[in-house]
This record gives sequence, structure tokens and C-alpha cells, in this order.
Amino acid sequence: MRRQRHAKIVATLGPATSDPKIIRALFDAGADVFRFNFSHGSHSEHQARYEIVREIERETGRPIAVLADLQGPKLRLGRMANGSIDLAKGESIRLDLDPALGTRQRVPIPHPEVFAALAPGVELLIDDGRIRFEVEEASKSEARVHVKVGGKLSDRKGVSVVGAVLPLSAMTDKDRTDLAFALGMGADWIALSFVQRPEDLDNLRLLAGRPVWVITKLEKPSAVERLDEIVARSDAVMVARGDLGVEMPPQKVPTIQRQVLRACRHAGKPVVIATQMLESMVTAPTPTRAEASDVATAVYEGADAVMLSAESAAGQFPVEAVSMMNEIIAEVERDTHYRKLMDATHPEPEATASDVICDALRRSAAILPLAALVTYTAAGKTALRAARERPAAPILSLTPDLATARRLALVWGIHPVVVREEEQLPEIVDTATEITEREGFGGPGDTIALTGGMPFGVSGGTNLLRIAQMPKTLSSSPEAKIGHPL
Repeated sequence: MRRQRHAKIVATLGPATSDPKIIRALFDAGADVFRFNFSHGSHSEHQARYEIVREIERETGRPIAVLADLQGPKLRLGRMANGSIDLAKGESIRLDLDPALGTRQRVPIPHPEVFAALAPGVELLIDDGRIRFEVEEASKSEARVHVKVGGKLSDRKGVSVVGAVLPLSAMTDKDRTDLAFALGMGADWIALSFVQRPEDLDNLRLLAGRPVWVITKLEKPSAVERLDEIVARSDAVMVARGDLGVEMPPQKVPTIQRQVLRACRHAGKPVVIATQMLESMVTAPTPTRAEASDVATAVYEGADAVMLSAESAAGQFPVEAVSMMNEIIAEVERDTHYRKLMDATHPEPEATASDVICDALRRSAAILPLAALVTYTAAGKTALRAARERPAAPILSLTPDLATARRLALVWGIHPVVVREEEQLPEIVDTATEITEREGFGGPGDTIALTGGMPFGVSGGTNLLRIAQMPKTLSSSPEAKIGHPL
């Protein structure tokens, strides 16, 4: 099941994609990672879909990543006496903590954290920015606001605060319960919503109680302001453009997307570009030309993965959406300009043995006709540093750990394979050449480059680069090299 592309596809599962045949069709069409959105669905529904994904993994022999996306805090208005009121631009209205039904004169917001952050000049966006308030005066229990953009204000609409950091944890009670369930279920990645500060990531790891691979969802302006710190504490980053576009001017989102991609490329952290990528395919069998260009732009900029949300979770054409995304990525990567862009944006290697080796690996692929670059990795660090280089040849990542293989399914250019743990270099080379042929990357007489650490099996010790020619005939059965049944 080799993919003929480097960038990966994340597909969200939901009501439209709960049947085993449809989920298998999504995988066959190109999905590398399945996202479980904990803002919707019950634990039993997520568990059922998880079992289907793992069965597909066993059938195909290809590691599949499961991403559990936590909901995060949801700030909403209280209820209105008549369901809604109409607000005109320029008028003033009071917001308060009083749980009584709202009226024409006052609107309840049952969140003390909101009032704790309010000050003159702070903006509140209601219903994804359709209505906008600016704070004129505020206390810890109420505020007087000026209506900048009016309209119909309805019950329970979402509230966003712009220009302030809320004294609010990214983890709610629901998120704590969902996190425990997701980890027990076997999720490979945890996506954290509502990140405002680097400490939010520390809190998640503390609550997890064990090592966990965390994707930070960039949704808040305050997180963008501390981007380097947040990237340093993350294992990957998701650019949640829909939420960013609500709390920041939409024209700034493309620039922020590029800023995040550059920061993560430099740090060697995977980036997922998300939200409304093929939005029209929720109801149409083909995307708009602008949407196709949007996906292509993310790929040209070096994104590790692009994501489908409602398109695959609740849309009428989920398989077609994955197939279209697969075709767009493949088309971009066939463009000779794509390779030039990857080389032009190549970050300088850090002063470590691992980066020296991985930089040499990239240069080898540019000089020699290599069938594959093979990384032997325990925890995935070697593979991540190799992917940071964005080499021309595909990366075949061999690991004795199934969990590592699954996580690497999200990362640019990596084809993960679970193998038996080896200790001697000759056996490692034999395994690499046999699996390179079995997985369809090369054949007898082709050349591969192999990197890893001596002694093998020790995480973080990359110090070896070996150029090897594949033998004319295999020395043993490739199946004998598989170490962990999927």
C-alpha cells in the first residue's frame, strides 16, 4: 500500500463515515491518518470506528495513525427571553453573569473567566464574528459594550475574546474524561484545542500521566504571539484556520500559515493544515478551483499533512474528497518547481550528529539515484529529522515499535514499517534491502542509503550513514523480518 506522494492526508471520521466499507474506501483513496473529533459523537461510537481502523491496519499491513482531537472550552451566550434580539450598529448593551434570561437591555454570558479578561478596547466576537462588540467599560461581573457589527443575537451562540488571554485552562472536565478514554482506546496523537500559552501543553502532559504525542491546534492570537515557545513544547502543530480567521483578520491567516510552516520546518515538527480545504465537497462531487489551489499551496509550502473535516465526517462525497486531495498532492509533487521550493527552503542543520547524518542523507539523494532513504529508528527521532530535510527520495522508516510506526504515518515522506529488532549492521542492511523491494521502492541492483544509530535500538543516537546496493536476489524471505504483527 505504498503512497505515490510525500504529503499525508488526515480524514475525519463521523456519521457519514462509520461503516467499515466506507472507512476502508477512505484508506484506499489515500487517507493516512484518521481523526476522531471529540466535539461530536459518543465514546462507544469512537471505539467502534477505532476497531474498524485497526482491522484495516491488520488487513493491509500498513500502520495507520489515529488522531484524537479534544474539544476544549466552549464559551457561549446564555439564553434569551424571546430566543433572540436584533442589534443595530452603534448601540450599547450590557453583558453580565446573571443567569436570568436575556432581554433587549442585557445579555447573559455565564463565564466568569470572560469578565476577568475584559478591559476597554477588548473585542468580543459572537457567532463566528457575525456580531462584534467592543468593550467600553468592564468589571468582574459585567461589561458595557459598543456594537461594532449588528445583527440577530440568538441563544447559546459562541463567544470569542480578542485582545486578551483568558484565565482559563485548555482542558475542561469533558476533555479530561475524553483524554483518558482516547489514551485507553489507543490514540497515537492527541490534538489540544484552545491553546493560549505554552503551559497549556505542560498541563495536558501532566494530566496524561505518561508520554503522549501532542498536536497543538493554533486557534488563538495569543498562541501565535508565543509561537516559538509553543512549537518547542509540541510534537506537531495544526493550523486551525477557521478559528484563526474568526479571531484575527482573515487576510492575516495566510501569512500566519507560512510563519507556522517555517517555524515547524526549522524545529523539525510536523504541520497539519486544516479547515475548509475542500469545503464545497460537503455537498458537491468536485471542489472549487480556489479550494484545489488552497490544498496545492499548502503542499507547495511543505506541509506534512492536509486535513478534511466535515468533507469526510458528514459530507455527501467523503471518498471523492479524499481521492481529490490525493490527486492534488500528487500533481503538485510532480511539478519540478516543487522540488526547487523544498530545496530553497531547506533549514540549516543543527550542530548534532543526527542532523549532520540526515543532511548528508538529503545530499546523497540529490547526487545518487537512490531508490529509498532507510531510517532505522526506535522512538521516531531519526525519521523526524530525516523528514525535516525534505529529501528527493522517499523515506522508508523501519522501527521495532508499532506505536512509533503509527505516529510516523502523519509525517511528510515517511513510509513506516514494523520490523524485528536487530543489533548487527549486516542484518539491518539485509532487512532494509529486502523490505525496500517488498514495499515497492526498489528492485535488485538498486541503491539505498541507510541511517541509524550504533548501537541499534538506542533512541537519539543517530551516527551512521551507509550506502548499500540491493542484491540481485533476496537472501531470505522478507516476511521473516517482520517483528510485530499489526
